[in-house]
Amino acid sequence: MIKAIAEARSHGDLSENAEYHAAREQQGFIEGRINEIEAKLSTAEIIETAAMTNNGKVIFGATVDLEEEDSGKAITYQIVGEDEADIRAGRVSVTSPIARALIGKTEGDVADVAAPGGTRSYEIIKVRYL
Repeated sequence: MIKAIAEARSHGDLSENAEYHAAREQQGFIEGRINEIEAKLSTAEIIETAAMTNNGKVIFGATVDLEEEDSGKAITYQIVGEDEADIRAGRVSVTSPIARALIGKTEGDVADVAAPGGTRSYEIIKVRYL
């Protein structure tokens, strides 16, 4: 960003220099993002789920093996924080509809999830704390 601002300054009058104003705006955005990440890191807490007693209850950090009741399809999700969520890697945010439906349930329970295509039911096959 420093190079972009320096380059824009070299183009002359700053009051009418769109490149300079765009570079300054981008710099402000980046600094804001850095502050946001630093704030998250300062309050972050590591949770060792592997050290927890496995009572079969779905909690934050748990890995849950599910079976969709209609299709019989097996799915595995780990419930993680919002910043760690990656559906392709099987990690769902604790604030997602499926995680909210699963939290507090135990092996053998059925969770009903409101999805865009309608309500889906999942049976909890296994709960693991990895």
